[in-house]
Amino acid sequence: MGGPTPEARAEKIATEAHGNFFYGRRYFVEKTRFWGYLRKPGQPWSCAKLVIFKETQKNNPDRLPEDGPEGQRYAFDNNYEYQIHGYFTGREDYEPNSNQFLQEFMLSGYEVLDSHPGWLFQPSDHYDRLSITLYPH
Repeated sequence: MGGPTPEARAEKIATEAHGNFFYGRRYFVEKTRFWGYLRKPGQPWSCAKLVIFKETQKNNPDRLPEDGPEGQRYAFDNNYEYQIHGYFTGREDYEPNSNQFLQEFMLSGYEVLDSHPGWLFQPSDHYDRLSITLYPH
């Protein structure tokens, strides 16, 4: 997946902006409906939680047709890094295609930070769009 050295990633996290928001990484796996991973500012990605967005206030960034033109379809933003605004609702939702109960997050806003941030949890990460391969370590 490419990206920075572990030391550079740790330095970036140590000096990143803090506030009432989360850092998010879009993680798309076909047939699943989770959005991706969220972490608090200053926390390493190993602390991130896989979430399902509740979109009653704001649609997720890639809420587009699944059969749209290239670059304008659902999941075009896989592995993009975002600043995510909202809050955890305290509910868990069942995601049947991955057989997981995941935390629900009420999305209220977002901003793209990086469209090519590289690996998520460790430099040896491997992405497969057909199965879940990225887990916090």
